Amino acid sequence: MPNKFLAAVLVAAIPMVAGAADVTVSAAASLTNAFKALAQSFEAAHPGNRVLLNFAASDPLVQQIAKGAPVDVFASADQEAMDKAENQKLLASGTRRDFASNTVVLVVPLNSRIASLADLAGARRLTTGNPASVPIGRYTKEALTKANLWQGLEAKFVFATSVRQSLDYVARGEVDAGFVYATDVLAQKDKVKAVATIPTATPVRYPIAVVANAPQPALARQFAGYVASGTGQAILAKHGFGKP
Repeated sequence: MPNKFLAAVLVAAIPMVAGAADVTVSAAASLTNAFKALAQSFEAAHPGNRVLLNFAASDPLVQQIAKGAPVDVFASADQEAMDKAENQKLLASGTRRDFASNTVVLVVPLNSRIASLADLAGARRLTTGNPASVPIGRYTKEALTKANLWQGLEAKFVFATSVRQSLDYVARGEVDAGFVYATDVLAQKDKVKAVATIPTATPVRYPIAVVANAPQPALARQFAGYVASGTGQAILAKHGFGKP
């Protein structure tokens, strides 16, 4: 009995907000800074609700959802990863939409003399995401293949598990250059610089969708809508993202 009484007192002492809930968002690593800001803004606009963020490369996020991870919203860095989720029927029908765009850049340490793709012939180590599981890797391979450079450079690549890991490799000087998104440079602007924008045959567009078995489907739809709203788009623009 005393334990039940104590529990009742504790519950009574915790302020409750009607309908408050947590919405879990799994998002591509390149969205880290922007989505942290979006989460704070969403929480301020929806008092009592919390946004729980999970960042990783897009393909592993799909795998987590497929294995039953309690995710409400999925935001990918490319269409291929979202297609994989859709093909596995992991998305709520009619909720998929593009919400942002980006560009691929060649990034180097601040003191580097590398200034173009042509200079990579003399580089020892390069980095990008693993093309088998990371969108930035797929964009990079596609672009370099089109430029007839992939075959000659492939052996120099240290493949990372996410675009932010590649960015860290460059920032720490562990590689001579890397391929990341333009928005990622802002996260390490005191250590790296972008020296070239890399044209991609496939536009870099980010899709978002509510997960089919979302624990909080209504709140998930609200968050996805918030990302696409004027307020959400302004936050994304502040972090360097373009319109979809």
